[in-house]
Amino acid sequence: MARTVGVVGGGRMGGGIAQVLLGTGATVHVVEAGDEAAAAAQERIVAGLGEAARRGKLSGSVEDAAARLTMVDTPAELPGDCELVVEAVPEVPALKVEVLTAAERAIGPDAVLATNTSSLSVTELAAALQRPQRFVGMHFFNPVPASRLVEVVRAADTADDVVATALGWADALGKTGIVVRDSPGFASSRLGVLLGLEAIRMLEEGVADAEAIDTAMELGYRHPMGPLRSTDLVGLDVRLAIAEYLAGELGDRFAPPQLLRDKVAAGDLGRKTGRGFHDYS
Repeated sequence: MARTVGVVGGGRMGGGIAQVLLGTGATVHVVEAGDEAAAAAQERIVAGLGEAARRGKLSGSVEDAAARLTMVDTPAELPGDCELVVEAVPEVPALKVEVLTAAERAIGPDAVLATNTSSLSVTELAAALQRPQRFVGMHFFNPVPASRLVEVVRAADTADDVVATALGWADALGKTGIVVRDSPGFASSRLGVLLGLEAIRMLEEGVADAEAIDTAMELGYRHPMGPLRSTDLVGLDVRLAIAEYLAGELGDRFAPPQLLRDKVAAGDLGRKTGRGFHDYS
């Protein structure tokens, strides 16, 4: 019998997570409020399945996978037999708490509840839950289908078997799971944001242009993507929010450069708007 899972949020990250879960043969319920948003999310997920099939990365047909996808309006509509539910809504603590507590009420006591947060405290989110021992961070990376890493974040009360389950799902998805202790920015965001912020400061100071800074890291250090291109992919608004959070938790070394603030204010958010530190128009 196919495994049943849920994803709360059908945006870029949630849709990608749903797509790779469908690729394992699971039945996936995606929470996306509103008919228009749900239809757009479903279309995006099915298109991703089609692209995976064209690349030879999908076992079975697109039609079979798409038939195992169900869109629901609220977390309360998630079926009680979900083994795993991954929350992938924006990095707003109050919003995450709202959907996580609703999802927890809908699913069984042995299910694993996970958050895809890239920087927020998993332990603080867990404080709102009735079963914090069944809660874990599963930080996926963008784009989810192509990325090879899942950062499994152990909160203060996360049970050992829940960590093992999260690692098992990462393996089933064809990804490598690493376990980190809950701390601001975990391992990946803390290092990635710090590098990105320094690259922005270098651009701000006229050390080199964006193309040169990215090429230096891509060719000199074999990074698959330079720090400014990476910021464009993540979204300048997302990186600014994470930097502000980390600055509050870890100090001024994470203070956002003025150039980043100015670009976000101007609406230059990266690939999603066509312009960030590079031009995608």
